[in-house]
Amino acid sequence: MAKLNATDWIWRDGEFIAWQDANVHVLAHSMQFGSSAFEGIRCYDTPRGPAIFRLEDHLQRLLNSCKIYRMEVPYTVDELVAANCELVEKNGLNACYLRPMVIRGYGAAGMVPFDSPVEVFLPCWPWGSYLGDHAMENGADACVSTWARMAPNTTPSMAKIAGNYLGGQLIKMEALANGYDEGIALGPDGLISEGSGQNVFVVQRGVIFTSPMNGTLLPGITRDSIIMLARDAGLDVREGPLQREMLYTADEIFLTGTASEVTPVRSVDKIKVGIGRTGEVTKLLQRTFLDLAQGKTEDKYHWLCHVRAERASAT
Repeated sequence: MAKLNATDWIWRDGEFIAWQDANVHVLAHSMQFGSSAFEGIRCYDTPRGPAIFRLEDHLQRLLNSCKIYRMEVPYTVDELVAANCELVEKNGLNACYLRPMVIRGYGAAGMVPFDSPVEVFLPCWPWGSYLGDHAMENGADACVSTWARMAPNTTPSMAKIAGNYLGGQLIKMEALANGYDEGIALGPDGLISEGSGQNVFVVQRGVIFTSPMNGTLLPGITRDSIIMLARDAGLDVREGPLQREMLYTADEIFLTGTASEVTPVRSVDKIKVGIGRTGEVTKLLQRTFLDLAQGKTEDKYHWLCHVRAERASAT
């Protein structure tokens, strides 16, 4: 499993502090009740130096998550863009994973959080393939989890909040305990929802299917990117309800997420997916996505925030 590799600096509310000094009180509201919003963002090593993928979109989703939970963040997207770019440069990284976090600190003793201050942290660290290079190339072995995703209008699935990932932990730990790489969860209606931290795509006869935004899954930014890239490549992408058995009859399955990028699935519940190795549609989209993110092809969507260019414009 991937381990967290410490870097030198973390941005906290407008200043840089040493990694080891980024502490919170044990009675911080977020520690007690999971009331912290966060994002996962990748920075890629490109010919023009480090470039952060869809940084503004991630930061807007972070602020949206905070708005849903009535957390007032005293920074704009532009200010957070500049801070993240400065963070990458100050830590001397060409490629890394960023984890912007908005937490409720020490103050309130009960569930009502308004007496707890809102604090913003920006850490980053080097992080390779989430499921490993082997899974990226040959495919992961997945299972359908016994744990279901939340029902609509219970916990907001559009918010990327720490507490939402308790269910993801159960899905992932169950999968690992039973010898799989990853778990795929169903929604309360018994239809395919998402993985422990990824969106799910199914390919049948050249058509790409994925679950809709139905209140049980996070609207992934990588998901959105893949839908756009696939349609621009002339592929048919359909969003709609997916039955569990489609996982067993699919020609290809792949998972998407910031950490997972585009990871093929080679089996589900020990049933081989298609020919049992990465399919051609998955290969195409994985290559197209990574070539763009790594600056090897034209960024016609303006998805890359080039750190050095941003820093130069800021000064």
